[in-house]
Amino acid sequence: MIAVIDYGVGNLFSLTSSLKMIGAKSIVTSDPNEIKKADKIILPGVGAFGDAIKKLRDLSLDKVIIEEAKNGKPIMGICLGMQLLFEKSYEYGEHNGLGLLKGSVVPMQGVIPSELKIPHIGWNSLNIKKEHPIFKYIKENDYVYFVHSYFATNCEDSLLSTTEYGATLTASVALDNVTGCQFHPEKSGDIGLSILRAFDEWEVAR
Repeated sequence: MIAVIDYGVGNLFSLTSSLKMIGAKSIVTSDPNEIKKADKIILPGVGAFGDAIKKLRDLSLDKVIIEEAKNGKPIMGICLGMQLLFEKSYEYGEHNGLGLLKGSVVPMQGVIPSELKIPHIGWNSLNIKKEHPIFKYIKENDYVYFVHSYFATNCEDSLLSTTEYGATLTASVALDNVTGCQFHPEKSGDIGLSILRAFDEWEVAR
């Protein structure tokens, strides 16, 4: 069972529809007990980092996620959910994240060429940096769908793949039982479904 965390900032319908399509059992919940009972956790998210981390803390879900990560439970953050896994974000100020991964979330502005649009919206290919169970059904240069204005940096310990958008940007991360996708697997067609299927199948030794 996958617990999809509902804290008011996720595109839950597309994600749960994709999980249903691959035959994965899931529950959308903000109940700490349900999250603890689940085999895996997905942390979705759209919007601003500061608002999202505040909502997690107001619901005490930050503590649950950190505890379950330390217990070795497989966790996947998606888009903003991935960014929340890091130590800090500099989106409209400075905000502390969950601190499960080393690194910071910074704006694309000033990093990518000025003629490129922000947010970065569209299909881009993946440059896979290392093998990982969530990528077992996909290959180098497969295309996935992005919507974001900020990206993770200084995250060499967990860097799983990058993409090119006027600069090399972090596309996904993984360290031990914690993973994250800056792109949206639930909007990335068969490739995205393959990533979700691999996550559903992933067994982490505890």
